[in-house]
Amino acid sequence: MIFLGEDMRKLLNTIYVTNETAYLTLDGENLVCKIEGKEKLRIPFENIENVVCFSYLGCSPALMGKCVEKTIPINFISPQGKFWAKVCGETKGNVFLRVAQIEQFRENGLTLAQNTLAAKFSNTRQLIRRTLHDNAELREDAEIKKAITVLEEGMNKIFQALTIEEAMGIEGYCAESYFGIFDKLLTNEKVPFHFELRTKRPPLDPINAVLSFVYTLATNEFAAALETVGLDSYIGYCHALRSGRKSLACDMVEETRCIVERFVITLLNLQILGEKDFEKQVSGAVWLNEEGRKKVLARWQEKKRTDMMHPYLKQKIPLGLLPYVQSNLLAKYVRGDIAEYPVFLLK
Repeated sequence: MIFLGEDMRKLLNTIYVTNETAYLTLDGENLVCKIEGKEKLRIPFENIENVVCFSYLGCSPALMGKCVEKTIPINFISPQGKFWAKVCGETKGNVFLRVAQIEQFRENGLTLAQNTLAAKFSNTRQLIRRTLHDNAELREDAEIKKAITVLEEGMNKIFQALTIEEAMGIEGYCAESYFGIFDKLLTNEKVPFHFELRTKRPPLDPINAVLSFVYTLATNEFAAALETVGLDSYIGYCHALRSGRKSLACDMVEETRCIVERFVITLLNLQILGEKDFEKQVSGAVWLNEEGRKKVLARWQEKKRTDMMHPYLKQKIPLGLLPYVQSNLLAKYVRGDIAEYPVFLLK
């Protein structure tokens, strides 16, 4: 991976335009990035395989034509991470990539699921340990100790599973144990909410409402990232196929749920969200209201701009590009460029 500047980055031969005011244009055999009319960077087309643009301004028609000619896809993503559109030429590689995706998932789906869930358990354990590091009074809590033990046992048991269904059963047991102590991770006594158990469709309390909302944001970001590399987000290896469900995006977000959960814990402990940010329906469902959503979205965008050290690439990247890096790595695994898909592991 080579860093190409503050506003554009080349990750695994993909150019990411993360400045919302950037404009891409064509100059001969070069892609040129301009910000407020000033040239910031130029890259020869021979060094580009894919372009992902988070900018509102987009790019010139001439550049789009050149990229179509050279079969370089340009993907337009909103600054909030929603997939808008893709400009590409005649479909060639993507057909074979998706066929390879189906074949790989059929042949190695269990191994992928095992690695993904083991990473999830490990990352969840790291999240709990971080809370214990900052709150010494919780280190001897029997329920928290038991939850950590269950997660560690899950990391071993998952590789003994003979079917994906069995693996998901282990995941369910670990999740139940973890969410059983989730309320204790909310260490600020002034937080006006309490968490008893995970409720999804619909969420039945404010904490579940925030979790569900940010999980949805993260899943949509993975779906957009998968689209940019040519993988089908609806064909997964862990979650069962279901019409309308982006199963592969759901699979991949499992590795990074710890980031979502830490983010929600921080929002609540800092009292950024309060009772006035939620509304309860007659059905019992609890949702973030418009003001609450604005608060969460603003902090989530801010969070995505922070840098992190990627454990596999060994380089810093903005957190918001993590779905794109992982999707690129999965595509390389599907194509056979790397022998194993490197799951995301917190260190």
